[in-house]
Amino acid sequence: MGNDATLLPQDSFAQRLLTGHVKKFYDPVVDIDWDAPLDPDKLFLPAEVVSLYGTPLWESLSHEQQRELSRQELANVLSVGIWFENLLNRLLLRELMSGNPTSRHSHYTLTEMGDECRHMMMFGKLIDRVEAKPYWPNPYERLVISSLQIFLRGSMVWVGALVGEEIFDAIQRQTLDDPELQPVVARAMRIHVTEEARHIGFARDALVRRVPTMSKAELAYTRLCVAIAAPLFVHLMTNWHMYVRAGIEDGRGARRIARANPHAQRTLGIGAANLGASLDKQGLIGPLGKRIWRRRGLL
Repeated sequence: MGNDATLLPQDSFAQRLLTGHVKKFYDPVVDIDWDAPLDPDKLFLPAEVVSLYGTPLWESLSHEQQRELSRQELANVLSVGIWFENLLNRLLLRELMSGNPTSRHSHYTLTEMGDECRHMMMFGKLIDRVEAKPYWPNPYERLVISSLQIFLRGSMVWVGALVGEEIFDAIQRQTLDDPELQPVVARAMRIHVTEEARHIGFARDALVRRVPTMSKAELAYTRLCVAIAAPLFVHLMTNWHMYVRAGIEDGRGARRIARANPHAQRTLGIGAANLGASLDKQGLIGPLGKRIWRRRGLL
């Protein structure tokens, strides 16, 4: 294993990621200026990404209310990111139980887990810095999230990683250079996008190698899970409590407006475009999945 020329293809790819990590590594504790003041006028997410943007309800809000809604939506997104990366680390840790601890693949898995731990801390610090509160799952949601590790096995480890990483990553890339964005948020997004690019490449490579070996049963199961992933993602991104915290009395009504918002659906569709094309190319989105993804604005 010492000679790179003798590495297995998946280990050769993992070695390149390990090299990239050494060259471009961030520690959010010191690489973000947490003491920098917040701009009293700038938003916490670009307006175009806020779920109500473009609706009459959005237009009826004052700038201060729009700013507060962007703060609450950011806190919700970051909270979901913490849940997801917690779950992903548990899945990756389980993968290591059956992996070769001397392989570059296992070494990059450990490296990614370290990145995700720092990202969870970065998200938590950012929620606190923007003076918001996290959106933590209720007991039922906590049970569902924890039980996912039972069902996400084999190819679904990597599909789950991509669904959780690629959509948000693509939206981040569209918005992190927005001059109206709070600088501390833009900096955190920049760090996350840089490191997440390696994680996405790792998951894509693992999935591509897995697909040719899948049985018909695993393929059917994966297609079912992919179909379910779309409504789950939209549900998490449109938590009705964030509208209430932003001062909109009818939170559930605001959520219905957000989910039917053509602009929000287009934003999600752009974010999911590369992921949807990749999964479709590998035959992992069946007819049912395509219908559901289109209905949710992800295709």
